[in-house]
Amino acid sequence: MAMNLTPEQKEQGKSNFQNVSQDLSRRGFLKGLSAGAGVAAITPAVYFGYKSMEGNPVRAALIGCGDEGGILVGAHNPEYLKFTAICDIRPYNRDRIMEGDPKVPLRPGFKKLYGPESKDIKIFTDYKKVLEDKSIEAVVIATPLCNHARIAIDAMKAGKHVLCEKLMAWNVSQCKEMIKVSKETQKILSIGHQRHYSMLYSHAFEVLKSGVIGDVKHIRALWHRNNSWPFVADAAPRFPIAKEYPAPKYRDGWYPPIYQIDHDELKEQSKMFGFKSVEELVRWRLYNETGGGLMAELGSHQLDACSIFLGKVHPLSVSGVGGKIFYGPDRNDRDSDDSVFVTFEFPGPNHPKGMNKGSDKDDIVVVTYSSLNTNGFEQYGECVMGSRGTMIVEAEQSVMLYNEKNPSKKSTDPKSTSISVSTTPGNKPVLEASSTWGPGGAPSAVGSGAPAASGAGTPVSRGYKEEMEDFAYKIRVWDKSSKSEADMPRCHGRVAMADAIIALTSNIAMKKKQRIDFNESWFDPLSAEVPDGDTVPRIPVV
Repeated sequence: MAMNLTPEQKEQGKSNFQNVSQDLSRRGFLKGLSAGAGVAAITPAVYFGYKSMEGNPVRAALIGCGDEGGILVGAHNPEYLKFTAICDIRPYNRDRIMEGDPKVPLRPGFKKLYGPESKDIKIFTDYKKVLEDKSIEAVVIATPLCNHARIAIDAMKAGKHVLCEKLMAWNVSQCKEMIKVSKETQKILSIGHQRHYSMLYSHAFEVLKSGVIGDVKHIRALWHRNNSWPFVADAAPRFPIAKEYPAPKYRDGWYPPIYQIDHDELKEQSKMFGFKSVEELVRWRLYNETGGGLMAELGSHQLDACSIFLGKVHPLSVSGVGGKIFYGPDRNDRDSDDSVFVTFEFPGPNHPKGMNKGSDKDDIVVVTYSSLNTNGFEQYGECVMGSRGTMIVEAEQSVMLYNEKNPSKKSTDPKSTSISVSTTPGNKPVLEASSTWGPGGAPSAVGSGAPAASGAGTPVSRGYKEEMEDFAYKIRVWDKSSKSEADMPRCHGRVAMADAIIALTSNIAMKKKQRIDFNESWFDPLSAEVPDGDTVPRIPVV
C-alpha cells in the first residue's frame, strides 16, 4: 500500500499515529475515547459496548465449514459463542473444520480448540436438520453467497438468531427480504463485515473525525494478488484429487483442486442443492450465478472501510472497468472478472448527504478501488489523503500517519518527520512537525492498532472475534431489550445491505460500462426499488 516508504519511514508513520492519537485523547478531541486515558486503555468490549457472558455462552451451529468458516472458528471465543454443531454438504470441509488446516494457522480446527469436547459436536449435512435442533440458539452462516438468503431466512423463521458472512446476499432484493424476516420474527440478523469491530479502524476513524489531516478529497483502496504462479499439488495429499474435473493451472484460492471424496458423495447431491455440478459447488466464486466476483469478496470490505472513514455515508455514483483479462480456457477459467478498477463519488462531511449534513454540494470525495490477480507488489489497504496529512491503513494490521509539508516552513521530508498535535486559536487540532530526527522509538501496541492486552508480536485482531462476541452478548440481552434496530449488532441488516448495494452496483456499472448514480431508495429496506431491477437468482430465496 505504501510502496515508496522505507521500513524506517513506516515505523515513523506508526509512531506518528500513536503520538497523535494520544495527544488528541489527552486534549479531549477523540469523543469516542475517554479523554486522558489514551487509546490503549480502551478495550474492544468497552468501546463496542458488550460485557461478559457470565458463564452462559450462546449455543450455536456453524453452517458452511469451508475457508471462511474455518477462519471464524479459529477466531471465536467459546466463552461467548460455543459451537455445538456443524453442517456442510462437502465431506472434505467437514473433516477440515474438525482436524484443522496445518498450512493455515488461522484455521486450527475444533479438535485443537475444544480438545476432548470436540467429540460432542453434532455433524449435519442438511441445514434444515440443524434448524430442528431446539438446543441451538443461533447459526453462523459461511456458505456460498447464493445460499445466504435462503438459509438465513429459514433459520430466523425457525427461531434462530443469525450471523451471516458477507456479502449479505446475492442480490439486493434478497437483502431486503432478510431484513423483513428479521423484523417479523424478532430475531437478530448480523452480517460479518468485521471492520465494524476492528479497533484499528475505530481508532483510525476517531483520528480522521478530529480533522487533523484536513480536507479529505481522495481515498485510494486496493487489494491486489498474484495468482499467476503454477499450481503445485501436495506431495502426499491427505485426500486424492478427483480426475473428473480440470486441474488448477495456477495457485488460486478461487480455483482449488476438487477431491475425490467430494466427487463420490456429491456427484448427484450437488444438484439437489441447486448447483449444476460438484465443480460449481466447490468453485462457486468463479460463477456469476453463485458468487459476486471481486467486488463482493474483496471490494466490499474496503468500500465498507471507506464508508466508515467518511461517517458511514452512502456513495453518490460509481463507474468502472472490469474484465477477464488473465484467466481463460485451460487457465483456471471462470465467469467472474479477474481485474476490476472502479471509481466512486462519496459525499464529503459538508455535503447535504455527508456526515455533517451540510449545504456544500461540491464537497465530494473520490474513492478509487482496484483488485487484480497478476501482481501482489503492494499490501492491501486504504490510503486517505487530506490537505494537511495522509493516513495509511495497511493489511488490517497497522496505521501510519504523515503530515503534509508546509511550504512556509523549513522542514524535511514528511515521511521521516515526527508529528504531534497542537491547537489553533479556534481550538481546532492541527498536526505539528515536532522533530526531524526520525522515529522516536518502536510503535507500541496502540500505534499498530492492537488492543492493549496484545503482547509484542501478537497479530492485531481483524474484528472477527469481537463481532462474534458482540453478536452473542446482544442475543443474551435481546429478550430484555426493546428489540429495536438500536439493540442490534453494529453491522445489522440495514448497514450490511448498503455494502451489498455498493458491491453489486459496481458490477452492473462495469458490465454496462456506464456511470451509475445511486438511488437513495435502494438503501431503504421498505422500498421495492433495487439496482437494475435485480435479476432472478437461479437458486431461490425459499
